[in-house]
Amino acid sequence: MNKREFIKNLTGASLGVAALACIPESFAISVTPVIGNQVSRSKRTFPNVPVVTHEGKVVHFYDDLIKNKIVMINFTYTNCDGICPGMIANLKQVYKEFGARMGKDIFMYSISLQPEHDTPAVLKAFTELHKIKSGWTFLTGSKANIELLREHLGYKNSDPGLDKDNSQHLGVVKFGIESLERWGMAPALGDPKYLAEYIRWMEPNGSRPVLSEMMG
Repeated sequence: MNKREFIKNLTGASLGVAALACIPESFAISVTPVIGNQVSRSKRTFPNVPVVTHEGKVVHFYDDLIKNKIVMINFTYTNCDGICPGMIANLKQVYKEFGARMGKDIFMYSISLQPEHDTPAVLKAFTELHKIKSGWTFLTGSKANIELLREHLGYKNSDPGLDKDNSQHLGVVKFGIESLERWGMAPALGDPKYLAEYIRWMEPNGSRPVLSEMMG
């Protein structure tokens, strides 16, 4: 069984049909190597637009946040009454899975879907409320730049009506290793241990997850 087939089977076994039913087929978990020039490819996938961190620092998305890093990326917003609170709580558990590696060689980014509301000050207060630690950065910016990132990262819904409704946004995490060009997506509400295992597997010396052990 190859890596793609294993992840597909593991997704169905661990998350169940209900957890995946709301995710378009194009957003199913995959690990996709890309062919061609790495730098030009990465800059097309990850536009190097300026964004602002919850600490008020202006950074360039690709050069400062993605290049040569292991990353997890999701979209959310601070005044959400839908899946966002559950996503944040679940991602905190993923954070714990990596422990001291967070902020050193693994980084998590949460991009606001409502940049007009989620100013750096609002995001800062949000991270303090939820006790977000180093290595997990919340981002905002111009509406145009956020939309560009959302499109290039694969977070646009194919249904224009649903795409405009923030309450219907896709609850998935994009994760990968930029230098190795290994990328995948998984439901943000899935078991934190599984998501951590997917990322560890992508690493150069990563070992194949054993399904029976992960299922307990």
